[in-house]
Amino acid sequence: MMALPNLLVAILMIFAAELALAADTDSEAAPEAEPAPAAEQRVLGPNEAPVSETGNGQVGTADITTGTTFEAVPDRWRVLPNPYPWYDPYNRNTLKGDYPIWGEDIFLKLTGISKTNIEGRSAPTPSGASSEDPGSFRFFGDRNASIIDEKFVIRADLQKGLTAFQPFEWQFTLEAVADINHVGVEERGNVTPDVRDGTTRTTSDLELQEAAVEVHLADLSERYDSVSVRVGRQPFNSDFRSLIFSDVNQGIRLFGSADGNRYQANLLYFYQAEKDTNSDLNTFDIRHQQVFVGNLYIQDFLQLGYQTQFSLHINDDDGTADGLHYDNQGFLVRPDPVGIAQQHQVTAYYLGWAGEGHFGWLNVSHAFYEVLGEDSNNPIAGRPVDINGQLAFLELSMDRDWMRYQTSVFFSSGDDDPRDGDARGFDSILDNPKIMGGEFSYWQRQSIRIADRGGVAVTQRNSFIPDLRSSKTEGQSNFVNPGILMLNVGASAELTQTFKLVFNANYLRFVETRPMEVLLKQPSIASDIGVDISLGAEYRPFLNNNIIVKPFVAVFQPLDGFKDIYESDTLFQAGAELALIF
Repeated sequence: MMALPNLLVAILMIFAAELALAADTDSEAAPEAEPAPAAEQRVLGPNEAPVSETGNGQVGTADITTGTTFEAVPDRWRVLPNPYPWYDPYNRNTLKGDYPIWGEDIFLKLTGISKTNIEGRSAPTPSGASSEDPGSFRFFGDRNASIIDEKFVIRADLQKGLTAFQPFEWQFTLEAVADINHVGVEERGNVTPDVRDGTTRTTSDLELQEAAVEVHLADLSERYDSVSVRVGRQPFNSDFRSLIFSDVNQGIRLFGSADGNRYQANLLYFYQAEKDTNSDLNTFDIRHQQVFVGNLYIQDFLQLGYQTQFSLHINDDDGTADGLHYDNQGFLVRPDPVGIAQQHQVTAYYLGWAGEGHFGWLNVSHAFYEVLGEDSNNPIAGRPVDINGQLAFLELSMDRDWMRYQTSVFFSSGDDDPRDGDARGFDSILDNPKIMGGEFSYWQRQSIRIADRGGVAVTQRNSFIPDLRSSKTEGQSNFVNPGILMLNVGASAELTQTFKLVFNANYLRFVETRPMEVLLKQPSIASDIGVDISLGAEYRPFLNNNIIVKPFVAVFQPLDGFKDIYESDTLFQAGAELALIF
C-alpha cells in the first residue's frame, strides 16, 4: 500500500524538473525586450475630458497618451467625409441641414421651389359697353379664360440646436418669392377698367414673403414641453381646415405645449400688410387691419384618437384710415364698389370649436363658429349693422383598404333682411378651405363676379362663402350676404403609393336670397345654385415632396338660382399644378 504514494511523489518530482528545464531554455533563447517608444501626445478637442490608464488596466480621468492610429476630427459630424455631391437633396447634405455650418449645432437649410399653375375655365364674363365682339348685345359675353401663374421661391432657415429630442434654441427664416402671372379673357374691361388695354394681362412681382426670428424661451417639462416666440413675417393657419384664417403676414406669435405635447396653444397678433393684386404676395405697404388669434388644441380629448380645438379670432379692419383703395389694375376694392360705397370699419369676434379624429372606424371632422361684432357702415345695408352669423361643418368618412368614402355638409348663415340693421350672414377673415374637394372644386377655385369693371364677387377664389365682397385679400369682410348650404359626397383612392385620385360632388344652395335681390334690384331669385362635380389627382413619382403633379377637371351645372343671376350654360375648369422642390 505504501508503493502507490511513493510512485505519485516520484512522478510529481520528475514533472517539476522538466518544467524548470523548459523555463531555463526559453530565457536563454529570448532576446532582451526593448522598451516601448513613447506615444505621441495628442491635443485634446474642446469637448474631450483628459483620461489615463490606471494601474489596474482601467481607464481613469488623468492624462492619457494615444497611439498614432487615431486622428483628430473637427466634430462628430465629419468622422467620415461626405461622399455625396452638394446638389443631392436625398442624402446627407450641408445645404439641407444635415451637417452644421458653424460649430456643432448651427445648421443651414436652403430650399428652392418652383410652383407652376396652368388652367383654363369658363365663367360668366360681363361684356361691358365696349364688347370685344362687334354686334354683341348680351350682358355676358364670351366666358372662356386662361390663367398661367409661375412662382419661384428661395428660402433659407438658419437654426441653432440639436433637434432630435428638443426644440432648437433659435431660428432665422428668409423667403423671397418671384411671381409671373398671365391672364387671358375674351371680353374687354375685365383685366383693367380701361377697355383700350385689351383682353390679356401679364404682370410680375418680387416680394420678401417671409422674414422671421423664432426663439426658444423655456422648457416646461422633462418631456421637452416648451414655450417659444416667433416675430416677423410668418405663416399661420388658425384651424384644422383653414375655414377662418390662413395667411402669411407680419406680427408676433407666442406658442407652446404641455403634458407631453397633449396641449398646444397659440397667441397670434398680425398687423396686416397689403397684398399684391395678381400674385397675392405681401408688399411693404401697411393696411389698417389687425388680426388676433388665440387657440388651444387638446389631443385625445374624451377619446383616444380625437383632437379638439377652442379658439377666439378678432378682426379689426379700419377702412376709414386708408381712404379709397384701388388694386393694381385700377379697380376700387375698398370700400366695396356697391351700394353706398363709403369707407367703414369692421370689427368682428369669432368664437369657435372644432375637432378632428376618429371614433372607432368612423373618421369625424367638425367645426362651429359664432361671429359677433359691428360694421360701421355696410355698403349693401346702407347703414351701421350689428353682426351675428354662424358657420357649421361636419364630415364623416371611413377607410376601406386603399379607399376613403366621405359625406359632408357645410353651412354659413345668410341675412334675411339687409335693411334691418342686423347682419346675419357669415364671412371669414381670410379662408382657404380644405373640404369638399378644396382646390379641385369649381365653386372654390373660381371667382365669379357679379358686375363688370370690378364690382363684387359672389364667391372669391379659394373660398366657398358667397360673401359679396370685392376681394378676399384687399377687400373687407361683408356679413350682409346670402349664405350657403352645401351637401357633399366623395371618395379618394390611393391607387398606388405614388398616385392618388380625389372625386367630389357638391350640391349648392343659397340660405337667403334677399341680399342678392337688393344688390341686383331683381326680385324672386331662386335658392338652388348648382351642382359642382370635380376630379383631381396627386402624383408623387419619387414617394416624396420633391416633385408633385396635381391635374384636375371640374364641371359646374347651374340650377335656377344661378340661372336667374347669370346664365344656364354648363361651366368647366381644367388644369394642372406642378411643384418642384429642392
